[in-house]
Amino acid sequence: MSSDQPLWHRPLAPALAIAAFTLALHMWTNGGYGYFRDELYFLACGEHLAWGYADMSPMVALLAKLSRALFGDSLHAIRFFPALAGPVVIGITGLITRALGGKRFATFLACLCVLVAPIYLGIDDFLSMNAFEPIFWMGGIYAIILAIKRDDPKKWLWFGVLAGLGLMNKHSMAFFGLAVLIAVILTPERRFLANKWIWIAGVIAFLIFAPNILWQIKHHWATLELLRNVQKMGKNVVLGPGAFLGQQVFIMNPLAAPVWLTGLYFFLFHPEGKRFRILGVTYLVFLAQMILMHGKNYYLAPIYPMLLAGGAVLWEQWLTRPKLHWARYAYPALLVISGIIIAPLVIPVLPVESFLRYQSKLGISTPKTEVAHRGLLPQHFGDRFGWPEMVEQVAKIYNSLPPDERAKTAIFANNYGEAGAIDFFGPKYGLPKAISGHQNYWFWGPRDYTGEILIVLQDDRESLESKCNSVEEVGMVDHPYAMAEEHNAIFICRGLKWNLHEIWPKLKHWN
Repeated sequence: MSSDQPLWHRPLAPALAIAAFTLALHMWTNGGYGYFRDELYFLACGEHLAWGYADMSPMVALLAKLSRALFGDSLHAIRFFPALAGPVVIGITGLITRALGGKRFATFLACLCVLVAPIYLGIDDFLSMNAFEPIFWMGGIYAIILAIKRDDPKKWLWFGVLAGLGLMNKHSMAFFGLAVLIAVILTPERRFLANKWIWIAGVIAFLIFAPNILWQIKHHWATLELLRNVQKMGKNVVLGPGAFLGQQVFIMNPLAAPVWLTGLYFFLFHPEGKRFRILGVTYLVFLAQMILMHGKNYYLAPIYPMLLAGGAVLWEQWLTRPKLHWARYAYPALLVISGIIIAPLVIPVLPVESFLRYQSKLGISTPKTEVAHRGLLPQHFGDRFGWPEMVEQVAKIYNSLPPDERAKTAIFANNYGEAGAIDFFGPKYGLPKAISGHQNYWFWGPRDYTGEILIVLQDDRESLESKCNSVEEVGMVDHPYAMAEEHNAIFICRGLKWNLHEIWPKLKHWN
């Protein structure tokens, strides 16, 4: 193809156009509602940079710190990197489609399917490690495709780099990497095992991830302890195989299912796609892992762009037939319409009351992934409400105390969302940093407080009276849109019966 061909006529032009639209969409919508619970926690972790955390890999804390340093504290600022992740995933999807033999329509269809998938719309709208997972997974898949097409084992080095970075983003990269390894063994790509480059790639991934492994060793494998706690308490919604597969169809947009299912067929059975059978086997192995481990429905989300790319290649071939030419316009139009219908369910484009009416009228709600989370709004929206109001209440209580009492008063939060909100919104009211036994706050300890006076969030009087000499209810957290667990009394406890530093090891709460 001529290099002087106009950009908009080139095969990757649709990917660039859809990527630009995706970035604009998220920068328009991601200032909606408020700070998400986990974002407040990540911002707090960004103030305690480390090579590991009990409940996550270290990259998201670094990105939170970097966002604040570069752009400030606004919602648009801390959500800029996830907003950018969406277009990058679309760009990689375009590259994969082209590498599989797709032309302009295939690129357009695959990237459009990524755009209208509710799971990607949702995760790219706020700061979390989930937004970046598809970049590392699909970047690695692109390297594998090039290694096969060009018979160039050195391309596995890129997989190693991306796998290492992916592990520093989220530990689930290990399960994806295992699925790839099993797929290598089960397909003709086992030939790469006789070559040094795939092993060097493994060493590279290990070296990049090594600081987190050393942190885990130093902290007695904190993440494994936390995962055991999650399993024991039955925190996550457990789905049977049928329900799990059904939710895959939903989170990826039901109208896009024909494309990614065709992609699975393409890799496993089609004469042109069987060359890349490793991709289809990787999907099946990873799917089996998630079903057996009772993973959350979105754990599989980062793997779908490759299936959409493979499916789009076949759909492009089928729709070149004269009798089906009309479908080249009708099917994308239906995808766009479905995306417009679904979007308000996952990104904050409607006022809350309008959203509730819309959700009710539509009769569709996003599936729950955790058992305990209840509220008027689905969790991904409900966890964005009530934090500034809670901090304002705490500030009134704190600042009403005499100066001598204020100096020794700790604010004890029973979950990281409350603690993160105190740390983020509190400085303008003169509040000290919160203390908590939840997740990584436990590592940060009780600071200089002994427990003489505590302002306690999310607890009950009976429990507190067994621990303190006096307990007084002084306020209430009760935002109507917040999640159910954030409707609680605020207490002042005086005279903790034990020194806070002595009992701190027993206050660890990892779930």
